[in-house]
Amino acid sequence: MSKTRCAWVNLKNPDYIDYHDHEWGIPILDDKTLFEFMVLESSQAGLSWEIILTKRNGYKKAFANFNPKEVATFTNEHVEVLMQNIDIVRNRLKIKATINNAQQFLKICHEYGNFSKYLWKFVGGKQLVNDWQTIRDVPTHTDTSIELAKDLKIKGFKFLGPTTCYAYMQAVGMVYDHTSNCFKYKKHK
Repeated sequence: MSKTRCAWVNLKNPDYIDYHDHEWGIPILDDKTLFEFMVLESSQAGLSWEIILTKRNGYKKAFANFNPKEVATFTNEHVEVLMQNIDIVRNRLKIKATINNAQQFLKICHEYGNFSKYLWKFVGGKQLVNDWQTIRDVPTHTDTSIELAKDLKIKGFKFLGPTTCYAYMQAVGMVYDHTSNCFKYKKHK
């Protein structure tokens, strides 16, 4: 008998299933992984997550193994090389935003000690567990994602609006949005 998963999972894509089963909604405190998901989620804007997921290894290679210190030093020459890279989404604004976001990410790390401390303060330091019945119940953004997006914008980040921030919060486990019919679902405590 197969497991029931959230309705957004393409059951024909093993990578998508693996992502849903082993990553999505699991709390992440590691700054490098938080940066990785920031790169991926901001690159997704206007596209499907499945597209980005299939290009994840390409992003890893193109963006210095998701090392924000290295990405922050990328120049216009790097941008031109990345615009030719078929293994990522070749959108100049998104590529430049990734470099900019790495620079802003490092500023937050310096100010707070690490990015995780800054990020997790938006949910009081603990995962918010939701109780959604169906995919239609899951919001595209919340007051918290609006607040996060607003603060990130003030700090100079790009391509991280309220909807993208909510997807980011889901991906890094700040919120737990597996629907009640999913085998990963856990009741709100």
